[in-house]
Amino acid sequence: MKKILVATDFSVCAGNAMQYAMEIAKMLKIELCAIHAIGSTEGIFNNTYNALYIEDYYNNKRNALATWAATFTNNNDFKEVTVSTVCEVGTLSTVISKYIQTNPVEMLVMGTMGSTGITGLFGSNASMMVEKTKIPTLIVPLESKFSKNPVITLATDFSSKLSDEDANALNELIIALGSEKLNILNILAGSDFKINEEGENNFRKKINKVELEFKYIAESKTTDGIMNYIVSNQTDILCVVKHHHNIVYRIFNRSTVNQVMNKSIKAILVLHE
Repeated sequence: MKKILVATDFSVCAGNAMQYAMEIAKMLKIELCAIHAIGSTEGIFNNTYNALYIEDYYNNKRNALATWAATFTNNNDFKEVTVSTVCEVGTLSTVISKYIQTNPVEMLVMGTMGSTGITGLFGSNASMMVEKTKIPTLIVPLESKFSKNPVITLATDFSSKLSDEDANALNELIIALGSEKLNILNILAGSDFKINEEGENNFRKKINKVELEFKYIAESKTTDGIMNYIVSNQTDILCVVKHHHNIVYRIFNRSTVNQVMNKSIKAILVLHE
């Protein structure tokens, strides 16, 4: 991995996500960039006088972002992490997408309010970026804190094939974090099932840096099955593979993503085919 990108609106949940990302950047020994989007009409208010001084407003925002980032870089625990800042005008999704196109970003990190039930600005933006981005995206609820040697669970229906790029990223993350195993969770609608040997073998070929433990759970609703599992079993990071046609991805469509993120108190890593 070369760089982690962290989106911020200076909120508490963004700060929590930044803290989480700094820990990962430290473990992976890579750079981090904090990015903030300024609304196109922000600071103007349809007033000619204000418009004349809009560049001052933008500079104040850039300085505010640098000051915010410094609260993390001034921590001795993160003295080895290189942090840069980017503050651009536009919607958050546009600013992030533009940056990703021209920089070697390997992971996007965004915070949400999680199970507090407050969706807010970042709830909807996280949902949008999950749909649009093609890089691993880590969604960090406010309750989720970084854990050394975390337990990682990957939920799948075995129909999706993890991309080589994201498989490498996951392998690299597992090694850096020192996770002892990766749980592979399959939610099934009925109680009658058999082991998916082909699916298991495909994952063993892709994820080969850690022990894999396959778990099959009977549950009528995929979302409920996943949420019940991470509540009743130790999981620090939940991974899903983004695929428009499989059952797991449907929990991340526009109509239900906020519900999932608001319920989860664990970080969610969205990977891609």
